Amino acid sequence: MSTSVLTAVAWPYANGPRHIGHVSGFGVPSDVFSRYQRMAGNRVLMVSGTDEHGTPITVQADNEGLTPQQTADKYTRQIDEDLRGLGLSYDLFTRTSTGNHAEVTQQIFLALNRNGYVVPKTTRGAISPSTGRTLPDRYVEGTCPICGYEFARGDQCDNCGNQLDAAELINPHSRINGETPKFVETEHYFLDLPAFTKTLGDWLSTKNDWRPNVLNFTKNLIDDMRPRPITRDLDWGVKIPLDGWRDQSMKRFYVWFDAVIGYFSASVEWARRSGNPDAWQEWWNNPDARSYYFMGKDNITFHAQIWPALLLGHNGEGDHGGQAGKYGKLHLPDEIVSSEFLTMSGSKFSTSRGTVIYVHDFLREFGPDALRYFISVAGPETQDTDFTWDEFVRRTNFELANEWGNLVNRSISMAHKNVGAIPRPDAPTAADEELKELSRKAFDVAGAHLQRSRFKAAASEAMRVVTAANRYLSDQEPWKLKDDPARRDSVLHTALQVVSDANTLLTPFLPHSAQKVHEALGGTGVWAAQPELQEVEDLDIPGRVNPILTGDYAGEAAKWESTPIEVGRPLQKPTPLFTKLDPKLGEDGPEWAPITK
Repeated sequence: MSTSVLTAVAWPYANGPRHIGHVSGFGVPSDVFSRYQRMAGNRVLMVSGTDEHGTPITVQADNEGLTPQQTADKYTRQIDEDLRGLGLSYDLFTRTSTGNHAEVTQQIFLALNRNGYVVPKTTRGAISPSTGRTLPDRYVEGTCPICGYEFARGDQCDNCGNQLDAAELINPHSRINGETPKFVETEHYFLDLPAFTKTLGDWLSTKNDWRPNVLNFTKNLIDDMRPRPITRDLDWGVKIPLDGWRDQSMKRFYVWFDAVIGYFSASVEWARRSGNPDAWQEWWNNPDARSYYFMGKDNITFHAQIWPALLLGHNGEGDHGGQAGKYGKLHLPDEIVSSEFLTMSGSKFSTSRGTVIYVHDFLREFGPDALRYFISVAGPETQDTDFTWDEFVRRTNFELANEWGNLVNRSISMAHKNVGAIPRPDAPTAADEELKELSRKAFDVAGAHLQRSRFKAAASEAMRVVTAANRYLSDQEPWKLKDDPARRDSVLHTALQVVSDANTLLTPFLPHSAQKVHEALGGTGVWAAQPELQEVEDLDIPGRVNPILTGDYAGEAAKWESTPIEVGRPLQKPTPLFTKLDPKLGEDGPEWAPITK
């Protein structure tokens, strides 16, 4: 039975190109998951976009002599190209500066306001003395008054996890220029998080199957929830749709507030573009739908606490009830799939510190599948993981080139040379049947892992089949069976069946090379569809043109099952799937790589 699966992918910030640390958290895991779900017969809606509002965009715009919109346009297109190059199969990858997103954000806010879950409050806001501009809480840094951590932000401490106010920090300073901010009184709307203490706690108590890092972190937050500001003194963002606020030039929604709403607004935009404006309801109003949110661990708070609170408030299901808003009862997250950090020499990837490997550089040098595979099998799935060139070279050479690529090449090459097509098996032996049974069973094992977002385990199961097939060929030695062509053909048929199975098992991880294997086996049509970058008119802002990623994945041939190969189907002479890398690359990396030793 088909299930409606929402893959909600964290929104990359459009103030610069993305690096491989970013895509190891939100990008590759979400696409591996979505591709598997489609192959398994489920109806997937994978949505996200660029996060374009807030002070970081205005700061970058000032640095480059651009407007905030020009800055967002510039980096959105770069990010779109990188994600397209990686093969991330979005149904819609949009942006937060669309008219559609502004409308949906305002409607969510109005529902929260009607239900009494947002309240106006006079507070002290940080101002830059040199520019007169508001400093968002995340741009104020100082010592945490609770645990003493010296690099706490003005909204929360990453060390102890407590929510903070910038004015509470000890020795606060601007992360932009180091100056001490000035704090002035200003009126803002706050999300009344304490009004969700019971409902959020009850909801979280049902999520015992979440990754431990997500569940433990979030449960610790429930005990000390305080109202959180959702508006800011800023001229770049979504306007507040209330009398006395909508016409103020320096009042906008806080960037974190409108960004998390993007999962829903992107779904609405996708539906409007599909020709059925109500199509989003299949994933958002359907109690049987499943929703999975993918991100790095620094975003757990927003997805496991704040976004559920916003949904509960819109639905009228907070601690003091209410009425559902314009969009009806919206579905809460079923699972938060949070990765840890990909580091380099023990430090987080950082553009400002020069410890960064940009996605576009990596793709240009090594292609998408090598990076996708590395993130899947050696990435930060459950703990911080250090990226090293030596490990990347080892994985590429020994697992992708030697193990998988060699199996494909020699199996298809021998069959192509001796038969020209998929050979007919004659009297299969126990060894033949044992190998085919191993590959058939791997679908259940790897599928169960992928359903739980256990990517390393799923990829390892697929590679276990590859290793067994290589061992089988070495034991059977079909190249020595010239005088027994019937047995040779049986061996090659068995090998090709398992190559076909292994290719299916590896398709979520290696969609680009999977297409090549499909064609080498004589297959036609699209095996694993790739996203397309399109320029489209904004649905609500006349004259605005936006880049989007989208794709038609319904016609893919790849299905999550062992499909018998067709005897007599002509084979193509294969070309190498992966090029072995020079082992010396592992010592320092390519010339453009950061030097961190």
